[in-house]
Amino acid sequence: MAANAEFAAVIGYLERDRGVDRETILQAIESSVAQAARKNTRVSADFTVKIDRDTLEIKAWDVFAVSDTERGPGIVTVEQARRFAPDAQEGDTVRVPLPASKLGRIAAQTAKQTIMQKIRDAERANVYNAFKDRVGDIVTGTVKMLARRDIYVELNKTEAVLPAKESIPMERYEIGDVIRAYVKSVQNDGAGPAVTLSRACPEFVKALFRLEVAEVADGEVEVVAVVRDPGRRSKVAVRALVPGLDAVAACVGSRGVRVHNIVRELNNEKLDVVGYSDDPLVYAREALKPAKDLTLTLDERTHTVHATVPAGKLSQAIGQRGQNVRLASQLTGWKISITESQEAGATIDDVLGPVPTETFQDQRAKMVSDLSAMLGVSDDAAERLVDCGFHSPEGILATERAYFQSQTGLDDATVNTICEHAQAIVDEKGE
Repeated sequence: MAANAEFAAVIGYLERDRGVDRETILQAIESSVAQAARKNTRVSADFTVKIDRDTLEIKAWDVFAVSDTERGPGIVTVEQARRFAPDAQEGDTVRVPLPASKLGRIAAQTAKQTIMQKIRDAERANVYNAFKDRVGDIVTGTVKMLARRDIYVELNKTEAVLPAKESIPMERYEIGDVIRAYVKSVQNDGAGPAVTLSRACPEFVKALFRLEVAEVADGEVEVVAVVRDPGRRSKVAVRALVPGLDAVAACVGSRGVRVHNIVRELNNEKLDVVGYSDDPLVYAREALKPAKDLTLTLDERTHTVHATVPAGKLSQAIGQRGQNVRLASQLTGWKISITESQEAGATIDDVLGPVPTETFQDQRAKMVSDLSAMLGVSDDAAERLVDCGFHSPEGILATERAYFQSQTGLDDATVNTICEHAQAIVDEKGE
């Protein structure tokens, strides 16, 4: 099976352009041809294939038993054996070279398929070895292909994938566009690209701070936590590890240049940089920015921070579709309840009236009773609303439904009832 220029050119291409080691390619071919021949032709388990490393000539051998008394597959006579081993005797075995035609057409086709699979495996292993230590890095590549909503990115001859769920909503790319993303994972098994990228994960924002803020890269400022609503808003909690350093100011930069660079990379996603604190009330106040003039109390029993905002400021504190309070809750790890001050006339406190002499448990019981009546739900469901910080129809309607349901754990029917009653109450007030 003589090698030709075409065969040499293919091996050179795989070695040069696909990054597969030459020895790996040759071993894959040897192994594949041998496996295919064993499966599809009458050769023994000892059948071997060897490629000359200099000439690329492919040679094959099989082992035959030597016998003048027996006949059959895998047996040669003493006379035949001595053509390959001059001192062969009855009962010996000899290695007999086989021409390429003996392998058969089916074996050749199977070998081709197996070779390509082994080469793909080798490529994948090369990619894994090159990127296994780069998880957590930001890389820059070129959009190579768009498949449905997945984006395939070329990273210096390596193909990576940015799945739809890891993309920032509303971002659109064309083939040839330059893209930056976070290396989220590197796998060495299964089909498809081994490198998975992300632009939607919180770690991408954290990595951008390492690139843009020298104090973060040097370990003087720690990014404690990042929470995101990708494409809309992120909240980043930071703290200084060096006395006297203002962590927030360091991250924002002079005239906001550092944070502006990050926002630009995030396609103008809103970004709140807040100071971390071990004090839950201080931390919650920071996390709720840009809301201001908050009055905060802590209920450790229900792990809830109760916040009161001035009249007319409820929607700003809650944020569009509950975004601000939801992200603040995720950032701090505390449930956050927001109501307006009594002057606003928009909370359950207006119905109950001031109760300065009552205990918190008395107030809570009245809230539960009133919400149950207003929203047409059981006391059990109303208790969940109170414990999760949903004290008013306005607050319920301002919260994204998926978040509201995940926090309260209520079923679809109960949530529908609550939203319908809350909307009716708000509409009535509007009239």
